[in-house]
Amino acid sequence: MKPIPDHLKEDLDLIFVGFNPSIRSSVTGHHFANPNNRFWKILYESGLTPRKFTAEEDNQLLELGYGMTNIVARPTKTADEITKEEYKAGRYELINKINHYKPKIVCFVGKGVYQEYSNKKSIPWGQQPEAVVRGTVDFVAPSSSGLVRMKIEDIIKIYSEIPNLISAINRKK
Repeated sequence: MKPIPDHLKEDLDLIFVGFNPSIRSSVTGHHFANPNNRFWKILYESGLTPRKFTAEEDNQLLELGYGMTNIVARPTKTADEITKEEYKAGRYELINKINHYKPKIVCFVGKGVYQEYSNKKSIPWGQQPEAVVRGTVDFVAPSSSGLVRMKIEDIIKIYSEIPNLISAINRKK
């Protein structure tokens, strides 16, 4: 299985950070490609995208000011297969990416992703009181996996906070 490319450039409004690529994403070369993953539906219904994109269009999010990466590059069937060593190396690499690309907001797609990144255990949904990398905003959103037991409406509601946050940050600049 091969990793999938990041979609990153400097000064993005938002970078989405997942756990790692699924097997389906590795095969297709696109983020959130598993048909059971609700990422693209959530982005559209939360107001982050003007239409429902497909995984094959993932690189087009750059045009909207959004990037994509993962805390671990190695594809797996489930996130449970990721080792502590991979998380530790991924955390270090992710901090370097954030420092280099300087996004305004880093959205962690899943509380577990942020727990591994921040080394914190108790984490609320939404904007975090303090970011790991100064000069950015850390935002924790539910995983878009179909395995998540949260109602889709509740997930969308959390993601729908992001457009207002982007607007507020851009007004300050």
